[in-house]
Amino acid sequence: MAANQIVTSIALTSLPKIAAGKVRDVFEVDEQTLLFVASDRISAYDVVMKNGVPDKGALLTSLSRHWFEVLPLKVPGLKTHFLASETPAGRLSTDEAQLVRNRGMQVRKLKVFPIEAIVRGYVTGSAWKEYERTGTVHGVKLPSGLRECDPVPGGALFTPSTKAAAGEHDENVHPDRTAELVGEKYAGRIAELAVKIFKAGQEYAAERGIIIADTKFEFGLDEETDEIVLVDEVLTPDSSRFWAADTYQPGRDQDSFDKQILRNWLTREGLKGVPDVEVPEEVVRATSERYKDVYQRLTGKSLEEALKA
Repeated sequence: MAANQIVTSIALTSLPKIAAGKVRDVFEVDEQTLLFVASDRISAYDVVMKNGVPDKGALLTSLSRHWFEVLPLKVPGLKTHFLASETPAGRLSTDEAQLVRNRGMQVRKLKVFPIEAIVRGYVTGSAWKEYERTGTVHGVKLPSGLRECDPVPGGALFTPSTKAAAGEHDENVHPDRTAELVGEKYAGRIAELAVKIFKAGQEYAAERGIIIADTKFEFGLDEETDEIVLVDEVLTPDSSRFWAADTYQPGRDQDSFDKQILRNWLTREGLKGVPDVEVPEEVVRATSERYKDVYQRLTGKSLEEALKA
């Protein structure tokens, strides 16, 4: 496949497709194994844009794989769904294997909890907007007098949301409602694990000059062992807010290594939540540059170097 070719559609006939998300398509390898394939699609405000971002799928896959290696070393007992970067041997045609190369990973097939496990370390984005209105974040009362992008007093806060169906919007909910969504047995474990993973990621990123302001995790259940398992993507520019530590200044919005450039453009143009939007080349390019910049800062190598390895 030519360098920088943008892949927005993943068509495999060799494996059954069982799900299609905003960015990833999921195929079944066998009863225990799935193939996750990240396209170059990009979404904002729960809507997928018409055009994609070059190399984005490969970057998300490579960065998630990096975190799947790093985080279990920092969070004792952490289990993840990651199995292998290689495509299932002998299952794909030559063209399909080339399409999936660098953007696919084999993972364990698990029961996924119907919740976005959001963790916030700073009062920013929708959390700041809510705080300005009500003094709360996901209904949790915070001290008065906080500035935009201040750290959350008392440390990282678990602030879940529902997982909406395609085309619908996630709903932010109070942490106390977690039990309604996932069951009393698992609610506390998910909240505790999400915060532990977030803090481990923050510490790792801080050593590399990056602030992780917030993120969202997803978790599955290994029904044989009753263990909570980290699934989906992890601490990528699609799922997280990354800021440069050396330019961080509370009291204002921060320059982010994520899709905030796209969000800002959509808001400015009055296109927030509008489907099938064609994003200008300069916004695509700027988003791609930000993604690649934070990738290199977090992993110590450029995406191009990583893909050649």
